[in-house]
Amino acid sequence: MHLSIVIPAFNEARLIERCLQSVAVSIAADQASSFTSEIIVVDNNSTDNTAELARQAGARVVFEPINQIGRARNAGAAQAIGEWLLFLDADSLLSPQLLADIVRVIESGKYVGCGSTLQMDGLPWWANVTLLLWTGTSILFRWAAGALIVCRRDAFQEVCGFDQDLYALDEIRLSKQLKQWGRRHGLQFTILTGHPLETSSRKVSLYSGREIAAQIFRIFILPKKTLQDKKHLSVWYDGRR
Repeated sequence: MHLSIVIPAFNEARLIERCLQSVAVSIAADQASSFTSEIIVVDNNSTDNTAELARQAGARVVFEPINQIGRARNAGAAQAIGEWLLFLDADSLLSPQLLADIVRVIESGKYVGCGSTLQMDGLPWWANVTLLLWTGTSILFRWAAGALIVCRRDAFQEVCGFDQDLYALDEIRLSKQLKQWGRRHGLQFTILTGHPLETSSRKVSLYSGREIAAQIFRIFILPKKTLQDKKHLSVWYDGRR
């Protein structure tokens, strides 16, 4: 089994090396499996030295000029050769334990893909409550967080990958499509809970609670209009890092 790890990155010079190091350590720690792997970093039109740092760390770098997370993930998948795709955000750290859980899911032959619960350190109380609500929703509906989503390549291609009409929450759309594809093929989609993915809480420090609440409120009230226009998604696209 060949696993393609795709990491979209826009101006991630501060964090990309730590992310790639966590991936390398996790792969090296998995001695029980016989999988091979590749690491693809998608430089999503960065203005810093993200691409150079990724190359120095041994990743293959793909360039995507249009700044959109789903488009960047699709660009990486288009260059991947693995039977399985693992999409990981550049501000996240993959652990050996989580990778081992993912490999077990793949090798079981029972799943079309999986996501993971999240761990964020240093959150204020309101952000902890929000994370807890998301965690429950993710597990109940089997919706993967965008920070990590794993799937079979053939399923990903058949459902046409991430929806490029959406500038955010496209991972939820993909989760639904993968579940439907899995049902047709007798396969499941699951959310792993044993070893949550460690991901950055930087948005909480970069944006006020009022800004984040306003963003969430707008998505709930005007989902289509908001998610299809990145000018309404400042928390994702205004460039704060």
